[in-house]
Amino acid sequence: MVEEIIYAFIDSQNLNLGTRSAGWVLDFKKFRIYLKEKYHVHKAFLFIGYIYGNEKLYMHLRESGYIIIFKETLSQKRNKKMYIKGNVDAELVLQAMSEFNNYDKAIIVSGDGDFLCLIKYLKEYDKLLRIIVPSNKYSSLLRRFGEDILNIEYVRNLLEK
Repeated sequence: MVEEIIYAFIDSQNLNLGTRSAGWVLDFKKFRIYLKEKYHVHKAFLFIGYIYGNEKLYMHLRESGYIIIFKETLSQKRNKKMYIKGNVDAELVLQAMSEFNNYDKAIIVSGDGDFLCLIKYLKEYDKLLRIIVPSNKYSSLLRRFGEDILNIEYVRNLLEK
């Protein structure tokens, strides 16, 4: 029997902010190991906004086994405070579709409803393996895929820093 090729597409900001809002910090190295051991993920694409000065973080993520796809970021000032914006949605969808013929199943790691079109497409072509959401607070648009959803909170004990 031939092993299925599994790819993961990870919205790092949604994952990071989602777990933090649930009161814990994800260990990205442990998460990559979990994806490999539990789902046999061959490639894990991590979409992240590039911020100058975070090179050590990016090196650690690469060494942990992620393929990093950078998004340019914008600095915005709101209420006298600077925010960095780096929306990765388009890049994640584009990468998932450009790799479409290279994998048998995909895991989408995000609770963002903006990925609904991608998830529906993957499901239609029997390529959706799992949607991993970072907390109970994920888009209601994804709720129809209940049997495909794993709330990362259920494996928090394995993945917490």
